[in-house]
Amino acid sequence: MRTALILLFLLALAAMPGALLPQRSLNPPNVDTYIATHGWWGRALDRLQFFDVYASVWFSAIYLMLFVSLVGCLLPRTLEYAKQLTAKPVLTPRNLSRLPHHETATLDGSPDDLIAAARTRLRGWRLVEREEADGARSVSAERGYLREAGNLVFHFAMLGLIVTLALGKMVNYEGQVIVLANGSEFCNSGTLNYDSFRPGLRVDGTDLSPFCVRVNKFDAEYLPNGQADTFRAKIDYQAGDDLTANTWRPYDLEVNAPLRTAGDRVYLLGHGYAPTFTVTFPNGESRTQTVQWRPVDNLTLLSEGATKFDPPGVTDSAERRTKQIAVTGLFAPTALMHDKILTSGFPDLTDPAAAVDVMRGDLGIDSGRGQSIFEIDRSLVDSGRLTRVARQNLKPGESISLDDGTKVTFDGVVRWVSLQVSHDPTQVWVLLSAILMILGLGASLTVKRRRLWVRAAPDDEGRTVVRVGGLARTDQAGYGEEFHRIAAELLRPRRDT
Repeated sequence: MRTALILLFLLALAAMPGALLPQRSLNPPNVDTYIATHGWWGRALDRLQFFDVYASVWFSAIYLMLFVSLVGCLLPRTLEYAKQLTAKPVLTPRNLSRLPHHETATLDGSPDDLIAAARTRLRGWRLVEREEADGARSVSAERGYLREAGNLVFHFAMLGLIVTLALGKMVNYEGQVIVLANGSEFCNSGTLNYDSFRPGLRVDGTDLSPFCVRVNKFDAEYLPNGQADTFRAKIDYQAGDDLTANTWRPYDLEVNAPLRTAGDRVYLLGHGYAPTFTVTFPNGESRTQTVQWRPVDNLTLLSEGATKFDPPGVTDSAERRTKQIAVTGLFAPTALMHDKILTSGFPDLTDPAAAVDVMRGDLGIDSGRGQSIFEIDRSLVDSGRLTRVARQNLKPGESISLDDGTKVTFDGVVRWVSLQVSHDPTQVWVLLSAILMILGLGASLTVKRRRLWVRAAPDDEGRTVVRVGGLARTDQAGYGEEFHRIAAELLRPRRDT
């Protein structure tokens, strides 16, 4: 048990870097920034796996040793407890007056009658009645075996919690996706449908629980100071036979009311805005895109982003890379001007506006390298391959005309929601283990293991001397009151102490 406690302390200590340092599994860019900022210290922490704490060799070793230690602790304790359950209460001590709790009375009645009354009063205790050599009769009683049972349940439940958490890390998965709240759909058919996806060790992404979600509308209510009050996404979903029948079922998705379907949970994490821009090229063709922009101020939802366009009808790749268009800048749901700079005064759509830079040239979108949808590649700007050709603040419906006749129109804005899909088939077992831990701990802390003995011996005057002794097998307070209450009932008839 001492080893298990030490390992449990080491496990808590080893988990601290996971809370204090950025973790690669949660936010790789933050890890890269931390390493770049702290130089050799950051690189040393990376080599020691401090940015992958819960997948590190040293954390796994402590976890495994704790598991082995608990098993090694519980097996002999379980066998010992089984022996205690089948063992009889110990013999009545020769001198009960030496016990911490004892009382004596001389009563009328035979030892047999008084012992029978004691046996009746101690119903529910484990009893053994014995006849002693001097003709005295005694009862040995013991109670509180549930204390050790609770202790064992607690530790077995902890062991179950460790096992189920480990299994959960193998078979669970979690992904985030942004969906426009204009009837757009998301289907859990593959990892490519997610913006980010974290699989368990045994998950390859080819056997995900099939279901689809359609986001019809998103409603947000705010307090006068801009603090969020309620978020609600009105969605439809289909799973199982509904997929083949193309049947949609409505659901109001809220922050603390996830959708549970197909063994998965769909959470509403956040929301934002996606401006709609239309670019009309000199040949008369137009392209319209609605792309989510990310909030840079979570209180006012001032957002930044980049909406990128390829010119139509240009087949030559070199020429196309000189005519690509990007609309970048800031979007404010409630526009305010501060020193001629657009900002937002409120998170709701009361007076939307966008401060945009129109960039033209090579966006790098066909280079074969991935890039963020929220920004342009600044190295292309620095090299002169991408240049700014216009800058203007736009209200919905307003346009910018470029020098070559291209027109950029700010059509309006659509809300988007961020959804998280979580799959963990072991969560029920984790919950059950946690509940059993609480129940077992409660039983081990509240139940008292105690013993009580009653001896009845005849005296020379034809009466019976009854002695009652008690001993608590734990240091918990409270057995004194119980003992005196029982002794008073056993010694009440014509009590003479």
